[in-house]
Amino acid sequence: MTDTPLQIAGRQFTSRLMVGTGKFPSNESMKEALEASGAQIVTVALRRADLTGSHDPAANILDFIDPEKYLLLPNTSGATTAEEAVRLARLAAAAGLPNWIKLEIHPDAQYLMPDPIETLKAAEILVREGFTVLAKRLQEAGAAAVMPLGAPIGTNKGVLTRELINIIIEQAIVPVVVDAGLGAPSHAAEALEMGADAVLVNTAIAASGSPSAMAEAFALACRAGRMAYLSGLPAVSSQATATSPLTSFLH
Repeated sequence: MTDTPLQIAGRQFTSRLMVGTGKFPSNESMKEALEASGAQIVTVALRRADLTGSHDPAANILDFIDPEKYLLLPNTSGATTAEEAVRLARLAAAAGLPNWIKLEIHPDAQYLMPDPIETLKAAEILVREGFTVLAKRLQEAGAAAVMPLGAPIGTNKGVLTRELINIIIEQAIVPVVVDAGLGAPSHAAEALEMGADAVLVNTAIAASGSPSAMAEAFALACRAGRMAYLSGLPAVSSQATATSPLTSFLH
């Protein structure tokens, strides 16, 4: 059984696990977890990064991420309007970061649900300006990947939106990355089994007792889920089906 690499905007990736960098107990812990995950795409909130080049010790997360090893995917977490998100993306590009952007606009601080109207506006602007945009439900605007929620951000509840994700996978012509709400390796495996192209995980790894071990567990789960999808899962039956003959073979 063979697999093809994950392709986003013409680039190939062998890992189907993307990892976020928030909530880790330390930058050193984050670095160890990234190495254990085998991830090739790492997302960083621009509001937490020092873009001045002064290596501010209070915002030095970029010093712990090797740009030769990982594709750094800046994200606009914290933006509440399209204007704010576009400004953050432009600042990142001006600071020398890749022109890839994970577009997030969350005006509701309690549930952190994306604003579809503002996200669409920002995506259209950034795509026109040459950014590679990864965002939720924005294939039509030129996004290089769509990133549906598994569950609300940081809840660790798993793939609650399974039926909606199935529809997105069926209709998408760009990679589908299940992002947010995955709280256990089994959730990542489930998403890949469904046919998602990749997952993005942060809280479940960063908030675990051993981030590096949990990162490795997620990496293994992604491999298992992808292999199961490629193998072809058997149909679900409402009735029991014997795996052995029911004849009286002992007589």
